[in-house]
Amino acid sequence: MNHKNTDRIASTIYQAPLGQYVGRGGAEALARYVSAEVPVADGEFLFHRGDRADTFYLVTSGKLAVVREATRQRPELVLHVLEPGDLVGELSYIDGTPHTNSIRALEDATLLSFARQTFDPLVEEQPRVAFDFMRAVVTRIHQTAASIARQQQELTDFVSSGGKRS
Repeated sequence: MNHKNTDRIASTIYQAPLGQYVGRGGAEALARYVSAEVPVADGEFLFHRGDRADTFYLVTSGKLAVVREATRQRPELVLHVLEPGDLVGELSYIDGTPHTNSIRALEDATLLSFARQTFDPLVEEQPRVAFDFMRAVVTRIHQTAASIARQQQELTDFVSSGGKRS
């Protein structure tokens, strides 16, 4: 990637929620480990459930849906909508498991890709940036777990009340 693109990509990373963890210097370092900018057309899949996870992404434009794909028994289920600044596929990338859901573009989208062969050297070459990146991922996991706990409590309260909203 040329210097102008690296500066633009660093700015994009810094402005994303990830930027608050890695800082400007970390964003500049991460920009050097970007594998490619990936366009995904409206309706196309970035990856499918069960695919190998050797890349993770940062959404830079457009919206994508985390989906359970349709089967003969049920329609497609949208679980979450991803927007610019969101990371995609980082958990499966980190733990080496296949993707647990599919990702489909809700409109034309662009993502920065971080492939294993270009990103893994960051751990040895920029350990502080790698640590800050992991902190961002763990924080997101904590936020998701807290949200699930709140929703579970709301559902429990709803069922306990006999289906009456408080």
